[in-house]
This record gives sequence, structure tokens and C-alpha cells, in this order.
Amino acid sequence: MENTKTAYRTHSCGELRLTHVGQTVTLAGFLENIREVGANLAFAVLRDFYGATQLVLEDAETLAAFKELNKESTVAVKGVVRERDSKNPKLPTGEIEVVPSSVRVLGRCRHNELPFPINRSRDADESTRLKYRYLDLRNPQVKENIILRCNVVAALRQAMTEQGFLEVTTPILTASSPEGARDYLVPSRKHPGKFYALPQAPQQFKQLLMASGFDRYFQIAPCFRDEDARGDRSPGEFYQLDMEMAFAGQEDVFAVLEQVLPPIFARYGKYSSASSAPFRRIPYLEAMELYGSDKPDLRIDLTVTDATALLADCGFPPFAGNAVKAVVVSDFSGTRKQIDQLCADVEVQAGEKAYWFRLDEKGELVGGISKFLQENKARVVEALGLAPNSFVGLTAGKKPAAQKTAGVLRNKLGNFCPNHMDREKYEFCWIVDFPMYEIGEESGQLEFCHNPFSMPNGGLEILQKAAAGAVDPLSITAFQYDLVCNGVELSSGAVRNHDPEIMIEAFQLVRLGEADVKAKFPAMYSAFTYGAPPHAGIAPGVDRMVMLLSGEDSIREVIPFPMNKNAQDLMMGAPGPVEPRQLQELNIACVEPD
Repeated sequence: MENTKTAYRTHSCGELRLTHVGQTVTLAGFLENIREVGANLAFAVLRDFYGATQLVLEDAETLAAFKELNKESTVAVKGVVRERDSKNPKLPTGEIEVVPSSVRVLGRCRHNELPFPINRSRDADESTRLKYRYLDLRNPQVKENIILRCNVVAALRQAMTEQGFLEVTTPILTASSPEGARDYLVPSRKHPGKFYALPQAPQQFKQLLMASGFDRYFQIAPCFRDEDARGDRSPGEFYQLDMEMAFAGQEDVFAVLEQVLPPIFARYGKYSSASSAPFRRIPYLEAMELYGSDKPDLRIDLTVTDATALLADCGFPPFAGNAVKAVVVSDFSGTRKQIDQLCADVEVQAGEKAYWFRLDEKGELVGGISKFLQENKARVVEALGLAPNSFVGLTAGKKPAAQKTAGVLRNKLGNFCPNHMDREKYEFCWIVDFPMYEIGEESGQLEFCHNPFSMPNGGLEILQKAAAGAVDPLSITAFQYDLVCNGVELSSGAVRNHDPEIMIEAFQLVRLGEADVKAKFPAMYSAFTYGAPPHAGIAPGVDRMVMLLSGEDSIREVIPFPMNKNAQDLMMGAPGPVEPRQLQELNIACVEPD
């Protein structure tokens, strides 16, 4: 164990063993509990960052001193180490105990009742935990996630340095630019009416470093986006392993992460098995067709089958004129009640209904929509490759909706059927060849699908053909890629568009001219006109990575001081009001919303 000796202690509360018996030691920590077993006998537990040690209070004076203290007070205790009669094999210090000869109060807890029992803080409601996060973090289980995060970040730094990357810190106060999410704005005192923005990502700065002649850059970068929370996304701020490489392409980026990540996942993960290089490459359109998702969980061995030609005309009204997708599950043993619940869960998550039927042990089609399939039973069984005791889940709608719902259905079925999902591993894949453009849901016009700075497959020529009407812009793919692990998108990346001529052509397709590009991205456009190297990069999310490694379902469990789902810091009271003079200094007036 590392040296923990300080002015207040000779040893930590997790350090003492049988080899220390007979020694006089001083411990310092939080008083976890006191348990009286007689008139002048009690046991207490002292806990610090490193562990816990049992104290035996055998005289009236020492016992009286402890009884005056509330739980969680901090104390320093001097005493002799002795072997325990009743050992505790679950505790590293369970073979010894300390008999105090003196106690000194370092920080008195002035509350008789705590908001929650420290060792059961995870059972408390989330609002209470976040309000008293400093108490929640005293729980060793909660603390372990933060220690894991520290170790993972240190390992990432070491691995990237060994790969020849330089850690460069980029600005926090920068200019607002259209990067997909809402900016957090910071008013300028010295320049009235103007604002800084907190960076959504160091995207432009890292590309400018490549234009500056740096070859390999990385940082554990803070990113700020004013967006709503999800289970795998924290509102406000998050951290990513941001990296960029000059004179490099897509496979070069893949090669780096395929060397960096598997050892870290194997060492620190809840599961000891992680994909080895090379990770599987799956084109976006193939991922949507086979898995109904651009972030497939490859631990599930189920795939999606297109059943449009087979079932669209079966007479079941929701299928008529729509795309129909099927997920076939062999050796299915779910009950009707479980199937109904599964379909209900799919509808809640996807917003669309799921349908079903079964081939029973006698080879008969039963349940769900089976009555519409009896006339073509042999064709259905053959086309879907059904064996007795098979279950078929179905979705229908416009192709994107049918695919998305089938993806949700596939995940639900995989989680429900243990024989179709290997949970005990980390399964990585790359999703590649994303569409360059899409039709915006709100605008109804052509927009960038992912990163506007990505290099299109086909370069300038394909963009010129699209501008001339010879190529459908929606058919253009880009050198964009996502890294996915166990159904969680860890990061997006791309080969960058480093050529101003190609950049202008790409933006013109979405109704933005050269003047717009120069106005919105002045530094990057100008830098590229001085000759920039081809470059590519990616930025895996640190928070999501640690969430996967710890096996947690919520990203807030691996962030030291997270906000709640409503982007509020309940502990610090943020966001909160400020003094009128502060607004005056910034030339800002607050107005009531309409």
C-alpha cells in the first residue's frame, strides 16, 4: 500500500494487518457507527478513503467520548493494534482491531440524522443524493466509480502518449459556431453585446493544430452542450478523449483506438473479455438493415430480416403498403403475458407497435397475427427458416420507422432470451459510410447528416455531380464513422474536409455559399487556404466509457458532481440568480419570457 502517513495519522484505515499487532498507531477518519454491547464495552468502525477498521472501546472514559459524537464526525484515534477474536473475512482489516487510548475530534458532525445511511446512499432518491453528493461520495460503492474513472483517464493518457500523441489544451472561451447543439454563451464585459461560447467540442481547434504542423494531438477535453439528459448523456458538460492525426485516414484512426481501448477494457471492465483488433466494420445502411440501429449491440446474435415481399399482402391491415421487418428467435420459451409486456415496452420506446406469431412444438403457426398467415404457412416457415418453438417479432411502417422499431425489438428480445445474448464481454464495432446529407425533419430541405467538416466519398467530383443533378445528394456517403460498444455509441469521428474548394462545394448543396463558410468558420477556412495536410480524428466519450466499464446504467453514477436530468446542480444551486450589478457590468438585462 502507498505511504498514507500524514500529520494526523500513522496508518490508513485500510492498512493494518496481523503484522501490525502490538504496535501503537494513530488512525483518522469518519465515525461510521457505534455498537454498544455492555455497560463499558462498545465497538466502533472508523472509515477513511482507503478502508475501515474496527475499534474496541473498553473503558468508560473512551466510550463516553465516542457517545458524544454523531455518526460521520471526523476523529483521530491513538491506540494499540491487537488480533481479533471474531475475525471478519469480508474486511481486509478483519483480522485486527484497535483499542483506543485517546480520541481527538477533528470535525464534528452537527446533525443527529443524516439524509440517508452512508453505506446505503444508492437506495435514496436521486434528488437527495445529488443535493448531498458530498455524503453520497462517502459511500465506498459510489466512491469506487470515481476511482475507476481516475484510473481509466490515467491509462488513456499513458496509452495515447505511448502512441506518439501530444496532449494540447485548447481554449474554453471561444466563438459560437453552428455545430449541431445549443451553445452555452458567456457575455463579454469588455465588448458589450458580444458573447463567448463554451466549446461543444475542440473540433476546430484540433483541426487548426493539424494545419499548424502538429502531427498527433490529444486531450481529455471538456465539452459543453445545452441539451437534454439521457441515461448515457449528461446535460451541460462531458469529457472526451479527443484526438486528431495529420497525414492520416480512416484506417489510421481505427488502428490507434484498436490498440488503446481493448487493454483498458480488459483491465478495468466489469467483463474481462473485450474485442481484439481489428474491430468489425459495418456500413451504416447494412447496420440499419441487419440490426435496425446504427449502434448495434453485437452481443446479441439476432438479426433483422426484411419480410416485406413475404408479408405485406398477407391481409393484416398494418402491413399493407408498408415495409415489414422480422426478428426470428429460436428456442423461445416466453409466456403470452411476457410477450404482451415485451411488445408494450417496444411501443413505449419506439413509438410504434410490434406484432408477433409463433411456430409451436407441433409445427403450427399460433398466436398474434398467425390467422393471417395460415394459407401461406409453408412459404412463411421456409422463407424465415423457422424451426419448432420459434418466435417471430414483426414491425411495419415506412422503412426508417420499421427499421428503428425492429432494432428496439431485437434489443428487447436479446435481453429477454439469455441463450441469444452473451452479456459477459465488450463487443466493439465501427459503423462506417454514413450518409453525407439528409432531409431535415423540420426544414424539409437538404442538411448535413453528421459532421459538416467530413470528406465525402468521391471528393469534389461527386459533389459537382450532385450540384448538376447527375447524382442524388442523399446517395453520397462520407468518411464518417462511429465507434460502438455493447449498443452504446462511444464516439463519432471523420476524415476531415481539408480542401477549401471541396468545403465550399459541400456547403453550397445545403444553401450556404463561400461567404457563409468564411463568416461561420473564418479561422479554419483561412488556415486551409495556406495548405493543410489531410487529417482525421475521433473523440470517444470518457463518461460513457467509464459507465460501460463499471456496468452502470446511468452516466451520473460515474461523474463526481453531476447535474440532474433537468440540468440543475442541486448541491450548488445552479443555475441561480445573480446580483443586478453583475448584469449591469455585462450590459445585460433580463426580460420575462412571453
